[in-house]
Amino acid sequence: MATYLLKKSFQLKDLKETKFKDLWGDHGVFTTMWIFGKPSKILFFESHIRNLIKSLKTYGITKKSIKKDILKLINKNLTKNKKYNHLLRVALNKKIISISLRKRIKPKLNFDLKLVNLKREKPQYKNLKYKKILSYLSKMDNSRSDIGLVSNKKLLETGTSNLFFVKDNKFFTPKKDYYQGNTFKYFKTKIKRIIKKDIFVKELNTYDEIILIGSGKGVASVKTIKDINWKRKNLNKFNILTKYYNSAIKNSNLTNFNQ
Repeated sequence: MATYLLKKSFQLKDLKETKFKDLWGDHGVFTTMWIFGKPSKILFFESHIRNLIKSLKTYGITKKSIKKDILKLINKNLTKNKKYNHLLRVALNKKIISISLRKRIKPKLNFDLKLVNLKREKPQYKNLKYKKILSYLSKMDNSRSDIGLVSNKKLLETGTSNLFFVKDNKFFTPKKDYYQGNTFKYFKTKIKRIIKKDIFVKELNTYDEIILIGSGKGVASVKTIKDINWKRKNLNKFNILTKYYNSAIKNSNLTNFNQ
């Protein structure tokens, strides 16, 4: 189980602190951001906030000062002189805004993907309908494994990340029914061509690499899918993506929590 450095909830209307609620299963949305370094930075912070606000509108959660409120809560609850390597989760429904902070765990190279027949509700949004996924993840070592969500015999995403598939030195990604995260969007600006294709489980053995990308895991290479005896053939594209990702980290601006 994850160890939390911070768990707090606030009334959305006036930001008064209330009893903590994680909001899992509620009608609402969330975003998970990587906060790191000293002084602190949040990777792709502006992109996270834009995506969050866009999703909030879809779910009928509106407040003009929402970005300012989030910044205020981050500034109030994080320690400025602390060196972080944590995942900051911001979740909202129509009444509550909850923030939590847990240590970010680096994925290992002997990473296994476990296939489960499951598709997220309204997968194009980072909504809070995650209880089934969490029931799987809570039993796993998240540094060594994740669940691959399969629907209609197609692999869509994992419980925490987007997926790239590599074959013949080309990048592939599922056609639809998954959420395009901020790390995914960053790589879209770096990779010349990403081919959208239905990724059928029965065809997975034709792929040389399967790579997870997301705020929680950064860039992680799948070594095995034991369910179908899939094994990684090389790390070529993983190494390239890692270089791009490290460059984004190096060039990340300090996050101004006081704006």
